[in-house]
Parts: sequence; structure tokens; C-alpha cells
Amino acid sequence: MGALGEGGGQVFRSSLALSLTTGKPFEIKNIRATRKKPGLMPQHLTALNASAAIGCAHVEGDELGSTHVIFHPHDVRPGNYRFSIGTAGSCTLVLQAILPPLLVATSPSKIYLEGGTHNPMAPPYPFLEKALMPLINSMGPSVSSELQMPGFFPAGGGQFMVDIVPSERLNQIHLCERGNVLKKSVTAVVARIKDSIGHREIKTIKTKMNLPDENLHIQTLDNTKGPGNAVVIEIESENCTEVFTGFGQKGVKAEKVAARAAREALEYLAQPVAAGRYLADQLLIYLAMAKGGIFTTLSPSMHTTTNMEIIKAFLDVEFDISQVSEYCYNICVRSNEVRP
Repeated sequence: MGALGEGGGQVFRSSLALSLTTGKPFEIKNIRATRKKPGLMPQHLTALNASAAIGCAHVEGDELGSTHVIFHPHDVRPGNYRFSIGTAGSCTLVLQAILPPLLVATSPSKIYLEGGTHNPMAPPYPFLEKALMPLINSMGPSVSSELQMPGFFPAGGGQFMVDIVPSERLNQIHLCERGNVLKKSVTAVVARIKDSIGHREIKTIKTKMNLPDENLHIQTLDNTKGPGNAVVIEIESENCTEVFTGFGQKGVKAEKVAARAAREALEYLAQPVAAGRYLADQLLIYLAMAKGGIFTTLSPSMHTTTNMEIIKAFLDVEFDISQVSEYCYNICVRSNEVRP
């Protein structure tokens, strides 16, 4: 059994995904020990329960606030599942734990998730749909999704569905260049708040990124569980798409929210990289499952390097990080196994 020591939320989710994929059990202690509210929160517990259901697992420590979990998976059982967080906790983070094993399962799956879809501390749904899923599909599986209802913090109430048609194994990807930028667009999502907030965000990003009016959109929603706001910048290139999001907060001006998102997008565009930092974090596990691959990204975050160590605890792979220029890095994944 893998003793993973202390672990935050990302360590916990990656461990669940890799345990289900490899069949290796693990034990993790001091979960989120340094947080104001240590231990499992509803989102983490939902990820654990979802993983246990899909992997027919024996679990110890499956309760709110638990800081110590033991997870023994058995066979992965694809099928139709519905998981509800019950709060505005991130649905996309729950999916992180169960998507990898279902990509190489024996039959298709359909997953319904309920909770938060546009969360400040997690990859939002547009990132999942536009940035991550197309790259996963290029590796062999067929994954599609449908957003049925956005859910914002703190009310939640969001819903989306994911269809997964697995492949026998994942193909490697080599994403060294993003290619020419084909389109830059912005969508301001305003739910049960003044439309003027979205217009101010759009105006700010239009100015900072010099975008044409036809690439600026406002989506108005009046049937969400609670109010919310997100401004989504989508950069479509020849070889990949990146998504950068700003989230409205009480007491924070719309212009500041938009400026933060624009700054991230412009930082990405200023360098010849394919994957931004968040996409880099997400890609690691899939390239490791494919036993190889390479991509360019910005300077790796601590999340990225921590995730590498967790992956190496389950899979016989190595990660090579090489600096190409001041802000551009290559991350290469190679297997220590001989691939048939």
C-alpha cells in the first residue's frame, strides 16, 4: 500500500484516480492539515464516494473532516452514475478523480455531476469542455459533455453530464507548439445580477486584448440557484485551445475581475507555449497513463511538481523539465517500461 504522507486536495484526487487506474491501494494522512478547515470537505468526500462506487473499493475514513483515508480499489465498473456534492464544491474536481480510469475502462460511462461548475478555486466547466477534453479525445477516447445548469459559489446548484467512450489505451501526444492563434473570444456570464457588470468586463478585456466586437459575448442567466459572474477568455490555436477565467466577487470591481483574466491570457500569448499552468497540471496524469508525451508550458507551479511525485508513486514514469527560454519550459513524460 502506498503511504503518501501529508496531502492536499490535489494529492488526494490524483491518488484516487491513479489508484483506480492501477489497482494499487493507498493510505493518506494529514489530509488538508494546514487548512483553516482540515480534512475532507463535501467536494473531497464526494470524490472519494464516487471513486469507491466506480472502483468497488473498500474505504476507511470516508466522512466529513476525516484527515486519514485508506482506499482499496477492486475492478473499475463503468456505467451510469450521478454524484451530488450538495454544496457549491467543484464538480470538475470530482471528475478529476474518476475520469482517468473510465477512459480505459471496458465499456462506456455516463456521469451526472451536481454542485459548483464555475468556482474561483477550481477549473471551471468551460476549461474542461474547451481546453482539456479536446486533448483527451486526441489520445483515443471520446469524451463529450453538456452543461445543463451553471452553479456559482456560494449557492451551487450546477449540473453537467459527461459521456465517456473509452479506448484500450491512451495514445501519446506531442504538444510542443500551439500553432497560429485562430481566434480570441470573450464571454461574460451574468446570473441574476446586473447585465452592466458583464458589459464592463467585456469593455475592459476588449481594450486590453484589442478584440473585435464580433468576438465579445454576454450570456445572461436568470434560472440559476444563486447569483454569479464569470468572464471567460478562450484562445483557440491550431493545436490546442486555452481558457482563462475571472470570477466576480462581492466588493471587487468588474474591471479588476476582467483585468486579472486578461493578464493571464496575455501572459500566455506572450510566450511560445501550448499549455498554460492549469492545463499543464491536468495533462500530467494522462501523459503518464499513455507512457509518454511532451508539451510546452510556462514555469511549472508547485502543484505541477507535486503532482509529478504522486504520479511516480503509482506509475513507473519519469518527468523531465527543461527550460527553453526565460518563461518557456518543456515537460517530457517517459516510461521506464517497454511499451508493446
